[in-house]
Amino acid sequence: MKFKGFLKDVTGASRVTKARINAFDTASDKPVTLDPIAEVVKAWHLGRVTLEVTEVRDACRTAKTVRFKRCDGDMPYFLAGQYVVIDFEIDGATISRPYSISSSPSEARGDDGYIEITVRRSRGDGFIADYINDSVKVGDRFTALVGCGQFFYEPLRDARHVVALAGGVGITPFASMAKEIARGGLDFDLTILYGSVSSDDIVLKEELDAVRCDRVKIVHVLSGDEPDWQGERGFLTAELIKKYSSDDTTYFICGPQAMYTFLRGELEKLSAPARRVRFEVFGQAKDITKFPGYPAHLADKTFNITVRRGVHEDVIPAKATESIVVALERAGIRIETGCRSGECGFCRTKVVSGSVYVCPENDGRRAADRDFGYVHACAAYPTSDLVIKIPIL
Repeated sequence: MKFKGFLKDVTGASRVTKARINAFDTASDKPVTLDPIAEVVKAWHLGRVTLEVTEVRDACRTAKTVRFKRCDGDMPYFLAGQYVVIDFEIDGATISRPYSISSSPSEARGDDGYIEITVRRSRGDGFIADYINDSVKVGDRFTALVGCGQFFYEPLRDARHVVALAGGVGITPFASMAKEIARGGLDFDLTILYGSVSSDDIVLKEELDAVRCDRVKIVHVLSGDEPDWQGERGFLTAELIKKYSSDDTTYFICGPQAMYTFLRGELEKLSAPARRVRFEVFGQAKDITKFPGYPAHLADKTFNITVRRGVHEDVIPAKATESIVVALERAGIRIETGCRSGECGFCRTKVVSGSVYVCPENDGRRAADRDFGYVHACAAYPTSDLVIKIPIL
């Protein structure tokens, strides 16, 4: 480096300051209305779009796959592993639910582009899941937000080998990844350990079997009593996970809540570093009373929530065992939701007075929000009468 060049570098700050002052002095007094960055964001993230159902088919004996096309343009961009938030109009109320996209990003491109979700019938605790399985038909239209969530492969963070640990309908984001790898849209090696109870209840089995790619390996693991089964058996234990892992592996986990609790312990046995373990959000807690610190003596209580929207106030009942979001939806009050797992912050709500229990598994708030009385309403449960403020929609 020449000495003259060095001086030119270290005096650069003063030159930039002078140039900035000159730009202010000579600038037009007309406002600049074009924001190039905002235009790029708008092009990639379109907000809510209208989707139409073009196909409904069985994914197994207990689940349906629903295909959607966009009614008014190309499908928004998304990454394999992300989810879509769909608005359902039921009994005069708008209820939003997130579902992982089971099709690949490549299948969403072009004039015939589409996305698919795969939804399992509930076991009595998910009326939207049953509505999708029983009532959604070709031609139905919904508004939706496409491409949400952080559950995707990131080469700067994740290892080149990913072991995906899936249970039940938790296979959906990994089906999207597997298809995208096979199409050349993703560059990593994927091993899926997929736990099911029985072979006739494996979600998306035909589609998974149709993936032809040396970089994708799918291992089915059955926990039920099926004498003729020739594959792996039992649960996704540390021993089984280690069998299919490499020296440097990132673990992606998606399945029911009980599976998350179990796998945390199994991965600890493998000394897997936290930076190599990714959990998909699992939705609202099925039974909030099972979590540590929940005031069990309040479980049968019902409280009143005063809901402020601008100058308007409503008073609604809320069970101690249901989230604020569910109480609002039950009362027909619209609140924006996304993940319904305390992560995204769409349902960020100000608690003016009263107390709440926040599910520790779903507390995705910023530290400042904790300090200033904000909660994510999908993960907060009333433990007294409340006054809350929500946005006007």
